[in-house]
Amino acid sequence: MQLFDSLKDAWDELWHHKLRTALTLLGMIFGVGAVIAMLSIGEGAEQEALKMIDSMGLRNVIVNAKNMEKEQLKEIRAHSVGLSQRDVEVITETLPFVVHSSAEKKIKTFLVVGNGNNSTASVMGVTPSFFELSGFNANNGELFTNEHHLRYSQVAVIGNKVAKSMFGDKSAVGELIKVNHVWLKVIGVLEDKSLDKEEFEGIKLGSEKNRIFIPLNTALKKFKFPELDNEIDTFRVQLDSETNPNLAAIALNELLSKRHGEADDFEIVVPAKLMEQHRQTRRIFTIVMSCVAGISLLVGGIGIMNIMLATVLERTKEIGLLRAVGATKKDVMNLFMVESFTVAAIGGILGILLGFVIAQVIAMYAEWSVGWSLSAIVLSVGVCALVGLTFGIYPALKASKMDPIEALQRD
Repeated sequence: MQLFDSLKDAWDELWHHKLRTALTLLGMIFGVGAVIAMLSIGEGAEQEALKMIDSMGLRNVIVNAKNMEKEQLKEIRAHSVGLSQRDVEVITETLPFVVHSSAEKKIKTFLVVGNGNNSTASVMGVTPSFFELSGFNANNGELFTNEHHLRYSQVAVIGNKVAKSMFGDKSAVGELIKVNHVWLKVIGVLEDKSLDKEEFEGIKLGSEKNRIFIPLNTALKKFKFPELDNEIDTFRVQLDSETNPNLAAIALNELLSKRHGEADDFEIVVPAKLMEQHRQTRRIFTIVMSCVAGISLLVGGIGIMNIMLATVLERTKEIGLLRAVGATKKDVMNLFMVESFTVAAIGGILGILLGFVIAQVIAMYAEWSVGWSLSAIVLSVGVCALVGLTFGIYPALKASKMDPIEALQRD
């Protein structure tokens, strides 16, 4: 009850000086708001990055064929046939740390239709292992198997968006779609991984939602490709748990360079390295924002000290009266510490609300993800309360050390 009464008295005193209290609160509100917004956006970015890296495979190394002009490609083809399935086989057989591999080939389309509806979906020929290495699972039906691949089966696994655009609420499994001049039977629909972005650290990911996947052998046999084109556009290898992806990438580069006659016609992407770059960027962002928030909290703390010192001077006679009727130095000190804490607590609560608003506005206009964290809220409010108590110590000590007789006599 004594604590409750102290809090009520502190609130009454702050309410009595509304404008002064409001100005003092601004530093705390903006400081806590900045911390909440920063940590929420950072948490959302981390969650989104993990989802995107999961689609690439953290233990994978990806090799892409470089895009080149026709004249440059003719010169390259004098030394290298480009990326091929044989490259994948040699790497899998030669490098002991490679445990799994998959290959991809994009098909140029002029017609994609199903159930009488046209689609803008991109079409990819992939090996069956592609789904496992990319973390894709079937929501309905099934994924095609190695048997489909070897038998040149005209089957397809489609993304969630493709299924809805072509077949609406009707099940797409078992239906036929036509890609260019080739009819394909839909045997599965992929789960929607809900990636908000199709690019990570400058690397295009592609969205499985608007893609159609068919067996690679079927793609190479049933569709036409430019004469100088690579047999495959991309392949990825999965590494064992003990191998450093960066070192594996160096070994891959050496082996492929020798097979391609030292031609610079491919590039290697290491998802683990991209993840580290992302985290480094986030660390810098966090440090900068923490400094801004810290300065704001410091200003808020100075404001609290200022208002408490002014309060001590205004209530000198009250302090003298309290001491005269038996209040101890500790009682007087607690009175002003509670008031200082109350200012910080109010600033912290309002700062949380401001942080939520800032994070949502940034997420809306900058298209960033937001991830709420209870620990972030507790941390920011805890720091705010600590700042309030710390900067309230000096005014409280000054009040407690006043001589009761001098305090009562002061005008």
